[in-house]
Amino acid sequence: MPDAWAGQEIVEVPRIVSLLPSATEIVCALGFEDQLVGRSHECDFPDSVTRLPALTSPKFDPEGTSAEIDQRVKTILSEALAVYRVDADMLRDLQPDVIVTQSQCDVCAVSMREVEDAVAQWTGAQPLVVSLAPYALGDVFADMERVGAALDAVDHAKEVVGQLKARMRAIEDRARSVESRPRVACIEWIDPLMAAGNWMPELIAMAGGTNLFGEAGEHSPWMKFEEIIAADPDVILIAPCGFNMDRTAADLPAIAARPEWSRLKAVKNQQVFLGEGNQYFNRPGPRIVESLEILAEVVHPGLFSFGHEGSGWRKL
Repeated sequence: MPDAWAGQEIVEVPRIVSLLPSATEIVCALGFEDQLVGRSHECDFPDSVTRLPALTSPKFDPEGTSAEIDQRVKTILSEALAVYRVDADMLRDLQPDVIVTQSQCDVCAVSMREVEDAVAQWTGAQPLVVSLAPYALGDVFADMERVGAALDAVDHAKEVVGQLKARMRAIEDRARSVESRPRVACIEWIDPLMAAGNWMPELIAMAGGTNLFGEAGEHSPWMKFEEIIAADPDVILIAPCGFNMDRTAADLPAIAARPEWSRLKAVKNQQVFLGEGNQYFNRPGPRIVESLEILAEVVHPGLFSFGHEGSGWRKL
């Protein structure tokens, strides 16, 4: 050992596997991208993480319409099967010290149970499994700090969270200055219809809107088309889970072709927007701030302009 190293503590660098897109973004935001050794098939931000081996895959065909995907997933769940598979052999070969996964939604990503099954037969040192469960906005930030604690970066995680919260507070404070609070319907799945729940009602309120469907901290609820007609929202944002805007546009006729659709206030006033659900609204990680910025631009375009039009949202 060189003399310069004498008496210095050798810090072991953790090997990290993230099986959730938002978790991958959290790990990278905390400065640990170089320690990532594996990811899920859906982890694609930042672009550089796509170099990593993908350890998961869906057990259903992810192509097709909203209705077709919904039916395939429900069929798998009805048979008490997991929606995704984990490559247990590859996971073991990567020898991770930390695995970040989730326990919130079996449909969105690999579940905690699947990860536990994958590592159950391992011998020797077991990896630390960090399971995230974000329901409300506060949970998103708590999860960031939980990942920071697992990586021995508590103070840095708190600093990053503090910066994100400050950016969001600035938007919320500015939105308070407006007199009108447009009534917003946020759609998270097209066929069958689902409203956005979890953290989305909070983001809509922070952006200066009035949320019509879905409860903060609760799972996204199924809804009927007649409920949208009855509410007659001022603004409609359509951001299906896992869909980009082009794919959403292709599915839109499932609701837009109905005769009642054209009579809605939001439709007549050209206040229907497509949102980038896959990259922003459905990822409870650091880009939750960009999600709020997008909502602020949509709900109060005269007050906010962050440059997300075209990449984060577009008018129908």
